[in-house]
Amino acid sequence: MQTSIPVIDLAPALAGDAAERLRVGRLIDETCTRIGFFTIRGHGVDPALIARLRAQSYAFFNQPLAEKRRMAPADADIPRGYRGLGFEALSAGNDAGRAPDIKEYYHFGRERWPQTPYYTEGEGRRYFIPNVWPETPADWSATAEQYYLALEALTAEMMRLAALGLGLPEEFFTDKIDRHITAMRINHYPVQPHPPAPGQLRAGAHTDYGLLTILNGENVPGGLQVRTRDGDWIDVETAPDTFVVNIGDLLMRWTNDRWVSNTHRVANAPDDGPQRARLSIAFFHHPNYDARIACVAPEGQAKYPPVGSGEYRDLKYRQTRV
Repeated sequence: MQTSIPVIDLAPALAGDAAERLRVGRLIDETCTRIGFFTIRGHGVDPALIARLRAQSYAFFNQPLAEKRRMAPADADIPRGYRGLGFEALSAGNDAGRAPDIKEYYHFGRERWPQTPYYTEGEGRRYFIPNVWPETPADWSATAEQYYLALEALTAEMMRLAALGLGLPEEFFTDKIDRHITAMRINHYPVQPHPPAPGQLRAGAHTDYGLLTILNGENVPGGLQVRTRDGDWIDVETAPDTFVVNIGDLLMRWTNDRWVSNTHRVANAPDDGPQRARLSIAFFHHPNYDARIACVAPEGQAKYPPVGSGEYRDLKYRQTRV
């Protein structure tokens, strides 16, 4: 019986040795084939940057609700700024019911981009949207941008390792993610003073829908859980100095279901002891919006037709709205 997710040390691969890169790539392949979730250490992201972003994020969410609501966009379809409790039901994206999640979050994307048609015209305007930031806490936006760029570099490296693990050329994904439409969310799960509705969770059971999700969290009761192939839910440790990585639906499709986009959830805080709020920082890596995703499979064995990256993400966004 599986009771934990694997831990992969990226440091040897990031040092550049070809044999180590192939070894780590194969570890990623083995893990993603089996459960689609793993923890990474040796990732090279500055722990002080992570700690600063977490502290500033808590400072925002600990403000009065009226202050936070000032940062909610007037158009609820714009994926930027603050979203309050009950806005989203992640389980709806997998047709598993629509109980709203017990969380609030802040949504943002890339802070700046080239002033060229890909970013500023046509479909690009739907993804490259100016972020909104409050005056307090000071420098939150600057810290978030630094974190975004650090995770962008890390994820580009991980997709090269993923290609090696899949037996593809190391740069297979590079020209499909070099103008990616990755979004980030800082999720805040507040203390739960009242019992949840039947079936309601901090985040309902769901799969993610992009390539990779890189999650930084904290080990607080009422945290992340993943479902094993045996159907058991196991707790996922999310220490502040590591990242949890999971495969999204689009990458599962891209690998022709070789890799698994696994169901996960965020459990409620226990009602038989002291409660604590919980914060998680999610980097949802998604390819260029104009990338055509065709299954990596022998001729005639593809399980899915090609799909546009942007259209696929839009479909999933619509499904998760309450």
